[in-house]
Amino acid sequence: MDLTKTLRANILSLAALVALSGAAIGAEAAPAKKEDKTDKPAAASAKQEEKNVTPLDPAAVVAKVNGVAITRAEVDRAKKVLLSQNRMTQPMTPDIAQKVEEAAVNQLIAKELLYQAGRKLEIKDLDKQVQERVSQGKARFPSQEEYLKTLKNMDMTEKDVETFAREDLVINNLIEKDVVAKTAVSDEEAKKFYNENIDKFKRDETVKASHILIKVEPNASADDKKKAKEKAEAILKQVKGGADFAEVAKKESGCPSAPQGGDLGFFGKGQMVPPFEKAAFALKPGEVSDVVETQFGYHIIKLTDKRPAETVTFEETKDRIVQFLKQQKVQEGISEFVEGLKKKAKIEMANK
Repeated sequence: MDLTKTLRANILSLAALVALSGAAIGAEAAPAKKEDKTDKPAAASAKQEEKNVTPLDPAAVVAKVNGVAITRAEVDRAKKVLLSQNRMTQPMTPDIAQKVEEAAVNQLIAKELLYQAGRKLEIKDLDKQVQERVSQGKARFPSQEEYLKTLKNMDMTEKDVETFAREDLVINNLIEKDVVAKTAVSDEEAKKFYNENIDKFKRDETVKASHILIKVEPNASADDKKKAKEKAEAILKQVKGGADFAEVAKKESGCPSAPQGGDLGFFGKGQMVPPFEKAAFALKPGEVSDVVETQFGYHIIKLTDKRPAETVTFEETKDRIVQFLKQQKVQEGISEFVEGLKKKAKIEMANK
């Protein structure tokens, strides 16, 4: 079970990484702009020369993780992603700006620690997987021009995309092997959660219905409305006279559900407009309503099933509970894993 893709958008250490790649290429990747790295100090030194920054220059290097720099440009990019994720509407006060800065730096440090640890694990055909990931991202765009335009808006290059894809695959592999694979949820834990949250498993009454809609435009004249109602009443006579409801719906209904014989599936209270809801819930399975008027026109409703309000059984929801609890445990496991890496790492902050 690959939980990593579902979880990372909600995990602090990886949130910015996923969101940036999603906005940029439609694929899961990491937003720190870095070249391929090893754990050797020489590689970190070469990396600094490529960026043309002085390792001790606080204006360019915000932090270093085991000798690998996190630059101001990378932090600013991560901040941009964080603000986009949270859709902030309040003014950017100095206090909020500081918190966003700290969150971005912490995320990039966590990402770098995970990447460095992940590189110690072998991944078969990594280069091939990177190219496949990049190709998948490109394929989600209508054209090469649109793809390149999006990269430019995110201050990214195609080389960045490859780097992010590589880091993402490495981190995914690490989390799957060192966290997800070691995480389990017992039946007892799931049952305990169910019993302690029983109110969350109550299901309201629902009905399943089909309908035939004779549409009326909002600006229709009184004469047009009269003709539509007369047509609906004529169709109602056909149905009550024995005509197949689904076949009539396919032929006469103006609703997108027409090809399915007017089937709307199950719905609860509050999901349909009031006149329609009132008529549907008043029917018994198999019954057909009179003509019902709503702002959309005139409806003929047939109730096909009804489910009473009830509490979902443990067996019915067990798999979802296990998945939810496993996600929680994996999130906690990643946080603990990152904290463990921090204790062994040399992390230098430029402003300290």
